[in-house]
Amino acid sequence: MSKKRFLCLQRSQPASRSQCEAPTPEQMQQMQSCFQQWMEKYRDHLVDLGGRLTGASKVVTSNGATDGPFAETVEVLGGYMIIEADDVAKAVEIAQQSPGVMGPGSSVEVREIATS
Repeated sequence: MSKKRFLCLQRSQPASRSQCEAPTPEQMQQMQSCFQQWMEKYRDHLVDLGGRLTGASKVVTSNGATDGPFAETVEVLGGYMIIEADDVAKAVEIAQQSPGVMGPGSSVEVREIATS
């Protein structure tokens, strides 16, 4: 059985981020260590770690493009990754253990990528 691919979208709530203090150097080191351990544990499932996204975006329609994100945005899309797993349950397990869900108001949305 071939593995399925899943798009994982890292989200956070701006209010939660602004209420948090910046991490100390020790906390940053601990976060980096957790990330390295997670990557090692799931290295066979990680297809593309994507990366962190900037705050600026363009919303494109057939009529043109507008700047985003918008003021009414409740969540901010902060990054993405693509993982491989046998099923959505395994993909959720991997995402749930990722450092991307550690912060207050943080979440990861998992979506299967259709192959046909």
